[in-house]
Amino acid sequence: MGIGKKLKDFIAPVESEEELELTEEESKSLSRYEKPQVEGASKIAANSNIVLFEPRNFDEAEEIGFHIKQKRACAVNLHRMPNEYRQRIIDFLSGVVFGVDGSIKKIGENVILCAPRTMPVSGEISFNDEQY
Repeated sequence: MGIGKKLKDFIAPVESEEELELTEEESKSLSRYEKPQVEGASKIAANSNIVLFEPRNFDEAEEIGFHIKQKRACAVNLHRMPNEYRQRIIDFLSGVVFGVDGSIKKIGENVILCAPRTMPVSGEISFNDEQY
């Protein structure tokens, strides 16, 4: 046995196949990030809905965040929000969406859609002024 093999076995010893298998109880304790993801496996609840918001000040961001945490998608129209607070509310909602492993998309001029992980969003909206 060469020195390279001895060094490799010392640093990362090869375990037998039996030791690498998880019991049923151990596999249940894996977090959702460790479990294998199957494309299209997430189901959308039949009672899913989108909550619409048109906040006028930053204090209403907490209510929007609460709905996102409750796994409800939220469409947020920022037209009535003062300019200096628009970016702050987007930053806050981005953090909430990140916390629930969701997504945030711009769906119009000053309109965003915040969706939880259980409600996937697909497709793109173009924002150029060209008409076809």
